[in-house]
Amino acid sequence: MKTHYSTTTKGFKGRIKRRYSDFIVEEIKKNGEKCKIERFDNQNNENKKPAQVPENSEKLEQLHFDLEKINTDLTLALKIISRFLGCSQKRIGYAGLKDKRAITCQRISIWKPNIERLEKLNLRGIELRNGSWGKKRIELGDLKGNSFTITIRDIDLNEKELKKRINKCFKEMKKGIPNYFGEQRFGGMRQITHLVGKQLVLGNIKKAVMLYLTYPNEKEENEIKKARKNLKKTKNFKQALKDMPVKQKYERAMLQHLSIHPKDFTGAFAKIPKKMRFLFTHAYQSYIFNEIINKRFETGIGLGLQKGEPEEKGIPVGLLPGYESSFSKGKIGKLEKEILKKEKVSFKDFKLKKLAECSSKGHRKEIVLFPKKLKIVKIDEDEFFEKKLKCVISFELDKGAYATAVVKEILKQKEINT
Repeated sequence: MKTHYSTTTKGFKGRIKRRYSDFIVEEIKKNGEKCKIERFDNQNNENKKPAQVPENSEKLEQLHFDLEKINTDLTLALKIISRFLGCSQKRIGYAGLKDKRAITCQRISIWKPNIERLEKLNLRGIELRNGSWGKKRIELGDLKGNSFTITIRDIDLNEKELKKRINKCFKEMKKGIPNYFGEQRFGGMRQITHLVGKQLVLGNIKKAVMLYLTYPNEKEENEIKKARKNLKKTKNFKQALKDMPVKQKYERAMLQHLSIHPKDFTGAFAKIPKKMRFLFTHAYQSYIFNEIINKRFETGIGLGLQKGEPEEKGIPVGLLPGYESSFSKGKIGKLEKEILKKEKVSFKDFKLKKLAECSSKGHRKEIVLFPKKLKIVKIDEDEFFEKKLKCVISFELDKGAYATAVVKEILKQKEINT
């Protein structure tokens, strides 16, 4: 995907997420307190203890914990916890999703947990601690932001030049950078979530399902690539079910359904968990949002507030289209119309007749991101890349912002290598 920059500092080659501890995310609660990483970034992991449950003298129903995890998707982590406790995953609340390939810590809530089971909870790659009872469930958005500590590796610059470039970029960033949605919004290595979402919005459910099942990626294992390629060629769902590896559980669930009901693509898509289905529409909205930012740069408008444009505290808010959306006035409205026309979609298309749970009313989001507490933590020799440097940086972002936007602004690379 295209990216434009608001800083003029020269970039440099670098890579992130070489190790899980190279990407640390600590949630900042509404009161400003940080959920601190305490375990998985430490080489000595012998002191793991089961979850400690505090006394519940007020007989409250919501038990809150810091959840620290390593290289684990949040949805999977909550599924593992709920299975261990023998309860529905719906009992667990959280404020926001966190990166998988990372070490992350965030606050979660569990409604009326099985205390006896909870005190025995000792799971690999997952730890619960700092328990406290509360009156309310933790809901999406119940956070102030996130703190990031990121290691950039494989840097071919001397320390003096590296410091100079990063510090200059940090200084420029204080004026704001594009608030792009990050790659994780568009799926894993295949980056197709928004493409599937577009087909859903257009009402092409069969195309959406086949795209999800057959779209290839060179980084995938050969067995998976072969299964996708053969299905695209033969349309043989029963054979594809035999070919698709067991770990591709969503593909297999859809193929199992299509093996019995070969024309029921709506039913096949519904095999994806309900909590995940809406992510496809949201990913497509995010793609359009990013394209609007790109168009602003390409037409020379940039990130500045324009006449007639919606704003919050003087900051432009970009379009995430939905069936209740309306266009901006002036040149920004014209730009929004051009992009939707190019995409061949309208606002009303976001109200899906089938798969209604994938519908969206629409929203607007600030197009400018202001990173806080930007800091070079340390620069050192890179133990993985000979004669190269590594640099550890830290910063804070408000909720809903992506750390990759900051890293891209520093590196000025089309794609961030891992």
